[in-house]
Parts: sequence; structure tokens; C-alpha cells
Amino acid sequence: MNLSNRHRLAGLTRNLLSEWERTRELWRDDRAEEFERTYFKDLESSVNRAVHSMEKLDAIMAKVRKDCE
Repeated sequence: MNLSNRHRLAGLTRNLLSEWERTRELWRDDRAEEFERTYFKDLESSVNRAVHSMEKLDAIMAKVRKDCE
């Protein structure tokens, strides 16, 4: 995954979380809390870990390509 796609993934996740915060201002019942726990609780940290892993994988793949030349 190239750099722009990783940044795009992180940016889209931030946008999604921002929209969720706006929704959460209006949706304040137990179901909203359940939805948040189920779908949003760890989303940002999970995406950040995934992006970091993709960066590490890209570096490894670049080294493999270089070593195979």
C-alpha cells in the first residue's frame, strides 16, 4: 500500500469518527452506547496499528525487491 493510500485510510477513519461524534450528540440512548462499544471503541487505534504495520511491510518488501535485483 503506497503512502497516499495509508494517509487516505487514516484520514477517512478520522472523518468517520468525527461524523460519529456529531451523530452521538443526537443519539444518546443505550443502543448508541452499545453501537459505539461494538464498532468504534478501538477503531482509531486499530487503524493506526494497521497503517504502522503496512509501513513496516512496505519497507520489508522494498528490501526484498532490492535484494532480488
